[in-house]
Amino acid sequence: MPNGARVGRTRAVLAVLLVAALGSACAAGSPDLSSGAEPAPGQQPKQPKQPAGPAGALSEYVAKVKRAQAARVLAAKKWGLVKTPLTAPQPPAEKPKITTRKGFEVEGGESLPPVFTTVPVKEKIVFLTIDDGAEKDPALLRMMSDLQIPYSAFLSDYLIDDNYDYFKQMQDHGVALQNHTLNHRYLPGLSYTQQKQEICGQQTKLEKRYGKRPPLFRPPYGNYNRDTLRVARSCGVKAVPLWAAEAFPDHMEWREWDRDLHPGDIILTHFRGRHDWKGTMADMIRRVMKTVTDKGYAVARLEDYV
Repeated sequence: MPNGARVGRTRAVLAVLLVAALGSACAAGSPDLSSGAEPAPGQQPKQPKQPAGPAGALSEYVAKVKRAQAARVLAAKKWGLVKTPLTAPQPPAEKPKITTRKGFEVEGGESLPPVFTTVPVKEKIVFLTIDDGAEKDPALLRMMSDLQIPYSAFLSDYLIDDNYDYFKQMQDHGVALQNHTLNHRYLPGLSYTQQKQEICGQQTKLEKRYGKRPPLFRPPYGNYNRDTLRVARSCGVKAVPLWAAEAFPDHMEWREWDRDLHPGDIILTHFRGRHDWKGTMADMIRRVMKTVTDKGYAVARLEDYV
């Protein structure tokens, strides 16, 4: 059978099974009250027997998704979100091909890490990234964990070295810790050797502290030159994501002329507090999630696509 026909047939079978699973999941977890009988005190309601095979697995998955969504609804109310964040689709089995965005090229024919502001996807998803590491608000960790909102942290060592454990807790919750240089210097003003110290030095620091060498790097202020990308490539960087929009507690700023979100856009914000801007980290998350959700977008994990 041709591959296309086989895939189509498989999807059709899964669709039928999913409909069946949804139907059974709607009834799962409720006592049978059709006879008027209620569970005896202290007894758990009798659960309907799950079907075996693929239908049973899908039914169990649907029930799990529903429980997670119910928890997210409660978390949204707890943290003062106007709407419950939308759930991102499953990431692709194969990551999209990332190329340097037009207008962000540097001279030279070498194969350098791509520089981009948007990931090429069709789904209504965006990616949230947080830079620097100055503010270490415990409420942010609780909020993002409760809401199950994925994000990536681009860290500068001179700002996180007073509390490495805060970002270890973040990593333990599934957040990827990425490179934002040792000291947040303006890289085009540095020599190749100085840039190597800033970028590769941070690669080494993060690997030593957190056990992983970051594949992603964001230059401070979004400024870079050919040496920046050559250095980044030399110490294991695979891609250089910039941003298409920036979030603050009281407003959004946009790179694009239409001042809007687009599928695959990367959103930048910072680890900041009231001493830097008008609000807390939680206020900033409420602002960005209202913008994202109102426009019908979900937040996905950047590392699943890049």
